[in-house]
Amino acid sequence: MKLICIGRNYTEHIDELNNERPDEPVVFIKPDSAILPNEQDFYIPEFSNDIHYEVEVLVRIKKVGKHIEERFAHKYYDEIGLGIDFTARDLQKKLKEKGLPWEKAKGFDGSAVVGKWLPKGKFDNVDDLNFSLLKNGEVVQKATTKLMLWKIDELISYVSKFFMLKKGDVIFTGTPAGVGRISTNDYLSGILEGHELFHINVK
Repeated sequence: MKLICIGRNYTEHIDELNNERPDEPVVFIKPDSAILPNEQDFYIPEFSNDIHYEVEVLVRIKKVGKHIEERFAHKYYDEIGLGIDFTARDLQKKLKEKGLPWEKAKGFDGSAVVGKWLPKGKFDNVDDLNFSLLKNGEVVQKATTKLMLWKIDELISYVSKFFMLKKGDVIFTGTPAGVGRISTNDYLSGILEGHELFHINVK
């Protein structure tokens, strides 16, 4: 399986990091070793002093697809989830300044939280899902998928032009505004349409 991540998919998040608004989705990959095992704490890695949380709606692909037309994209997934794309922001900044790839800042071990999955049929409209991230009980990120620059089916179609999608692949659809630094002993929890899909202790 592979984790396909979308960057800069919410306007306010683009603005908060002073990034340029892209003309097409920004895509990067995390290895499967980036997935934080269920029920395991997240340990801040020694190579970074500025790890940021980024909550994201997730989609799990259910069958093989390539060059998928947008009108057929809904047939390639039936589960929606929530997760975190942990980012070593200090390392990412250095890499970006040198024009180098982000993998070390985005794909390190444990950098991908994948929460519980819910059936897509549970929701009336996947393009209008409310979700949030709480840090120590306080809401730090809150958004709806209707704010995405590229919606879920658009992303599946776009990504499938470059990568064959396989059963079990997970798409991270981008994070909204409100990203921030984590510290030791923080407690993070993710809520999608009233359902807590993950909770994480930071060590």
